[in-house]
Amino acid sequence: MKWAFYVFVALYAIALVLLAIGTFGWFGQERDPLSAVFLLPLGLPWNILADKAGLDGPLAAILSPAINAAILYWLWKR
Repeated sequence: MKWAFYVFVALYAIALVLLAIGTFGWFGQERDPLSAVFLLPLGLPWNILADKAGLDGPLAAILSPAINAAILYWLWKR
């Protein structure tokens, strides 16, 4: 579980960096409205639950993978 947690957190960090680069246009990159697409599969099923609860928006998409990371951390330490 330790490796699963580390890999997931690394993918989450990479997706957050790609979101920032695409949103703010860093490094000469054009602004891209689909820059958060890599966060969506990392945050399933919490993205869907947040959408059904009416909590749509960028904050729900950014924080939902953190729930999965917390679950992986809990399974690792258990």
